[in-house]
Amino acid sequence: MPKITFNNKDHLFFQSVKRSVEAYFQNNRLKKTGNWKLYTKALVLIPVAVAVYCWLLFGNYSWPVGVLLSGLFGFSLVCIAFNVMHDACHGSYSGKKWVNDFMGLSMNVLGSNAFIWKIKHNIIHHTYTNIDGVDDDIANGPLLRQCITQKWMPIHRYQFIYMFILYSVSTLAWMWGTDFYKYFSKKIHTTVIKKIDARQHVIFWISKVLYLFFYVIVPVYFLGWQAWLTGFLILHITMGLVLSIVFQLAHVVEKTSFDSVAENSKVIASEWAVHEVKTTADFAPRNKVISWLVGGLNFQIEHHLFPQISHVHYPALSKIVRKQCELFGLPYNYYPTMSEAIYSHVRLMKQLGRNY
Repeated sequence: MPKITFNNKDHLFFQSVKRSVEAYFQNNRLKKTGNWKLYTKALVLIPVAVAVYCWLLFGNYSWPVGVLLSGLFGFSLVCIAFNVMHDACHGSYSGKKWVNDFMGLSMNVLGSNAFIWKIKHNIIHHTYTNIDGVDDDIANGPLLRQCITQKWMPIHRYQFIYMFILYSVSTLAWMWGTDFYKYFSKKIHTTVIKKIDARQHVIFWISKVLYLFFYVIVPVYFLGWQAWLTGFLILHITMGLVLSIVFQLAHVVEKTSFDSVAENSKVIASEWAVHEVKTTADFAPRNKVISWLVGGLNFQIEHHLFPQISHVHYPALSKIVRKQCELFGLPYNYYPTMSEAIYSHVRLMKQLGRNY
């Protein structure tokens, strides 16, 4: 991995915004981790997913209802990822480590691996956001050009159209392809995974076997392979589209900036927190329904500055962060609605398909 250094000598912006955030929690006597609002989400979403799964296996329904149920099952799993897994893997679900570790395993229940994801997301993406050559989130293969420094190919002219097809199969590729590639190569893009201990090896393989059992073998036994395959594909199309779109809106839109690094070391001129603000965007901040469903991931600026604070606090923190950005003359990238953010993502991908 190329060595990247941020100019954190003074880090005046982060010191200031951190003081304001600390004062907010102290004055309101609040914990930074989850509260009843977060735990209620888990108590709602997890039983819903289990109920839909059982209904698909044992219920009597027509094929259109089966299609809808498969989509609902995929959507409920995505909401668990947004609302439960994400906070837990960042250590913000609970003040107790064992609770975070346990709830973080919901990532494994969804088909992936919490250990690998923490390195990919918590360490690499949150430190080197939108830096081409390091950030694995913008290294999605040759078919997608997500920043100007990535190699252009003629097919990219149409990426703003076919990218949604790629998004729809992304979780299939992730759970049955890239997870295994990262595991066996011990590498996430250009970053080496230094060590995988025995416990993580066991968890990886047990999780994959259990996923195969509950998501493939059991439904094939009860439903037959044709009905299972149809439902399984709808499940992943739903998961892939929702996951991809929500995360793309945070970084791959017109208002965010990008950087790049090759094999040599590089010094980023700004402090880390300033880099995070410039490379990240919020969307639909006033839409409480979207905020509830996506687990506060529409407040990505706040999340990137304070990843170990639970998302239930982000609406309040957004006012603080926005004011601090204004004081320091920094852009506060946001889109008032989700549809505006989606249009911006499509326009950027269309533009990147033309520039070569």
